[in-house]
Amino acid sequence: MGRFAGHPSAGAEEGQGERMLVNGAVITGKGAAKGRTTEEIEQIRSILRGRFDDLNAEYETALAENHKLRLVEIGDAAGDDQADSGSKTAERDAATSLLRTLLDRRTQAEHAMQRLDDGTYGNCEGCSNPIPVERLEVFPSATSCVHCKSNRERRAS
Repeated sequence: MGRFAGHPSAGAEEGQGERMLVNGAVITGKGAAKGRTTEEIEQIRSILRGRFDDLNAEYETALAENHKLRLVEIGDAAGDDQADSGSKTAERDAATSLLRTLLDRRTQAEHAMQRLDDGTYGNCEGCSNPIPVERLEVFPSATSCVHCKSNRERRAS
């Protein structure tokens, strides 16, 4: 979505660990949320809120399109052959999958905002180590570091 643009923060203060400026908000090392100013938290919250709002709008649009698709399908089913029926099923499955994906991403953004309120945003839920800023730039709703995420995926497969 292009909301994050990372830039190293020059002159990190001693004892605060790594600091990086992400779209105007400072992300710090371990215990990152506790070291943030109110302004930084509000900047991150604004970014996450924007992401949530974008996803919510996309979800609502997809929901309306899905509803239209179902209405057309109900009124236009007479005389369908197997190919027509299969195409409609594939369209319905794709629309349902999109809705699930958007709802999941919206929930992740909501969870990230809650973690920001709790003071745990930016730290891995698995090991409590800081999530690399580069990962947060790409996926602001990330709840795990790359190591914990890959371990979970390996166990799942």
